[in-house]
Amino acid sequence: MTVAYVTARRPADVAREVEALAGAGCDEFVLRRLQGGGTLDLERLGAARYAAGLHSVIVLEDAPAPEPSALAEAAAR
Repeated sequence: MTVAYVTARRPADVAREVEALAGAGCDEFVLRRLQGGGTLDLERLGAARYAAGLHSVIVLEDAPAPEPSALAEAAAR
């Protein structure tokens, strides 16, 4: 597994960064915490999941993986 550290702030920028990194062979992504696991972080996780695909591992730094229902809700916004 190749791990990438994502620092983009806006969900759209996160998606672009993850998409580029996934194209370069990364399949595990760690997102830098911006809001302590709040709404913005959940939206960023949703954007990363959408861009990377379900086969990838995406986590928020120093946090357990969020519930799938929280990711789906954030991605729906």
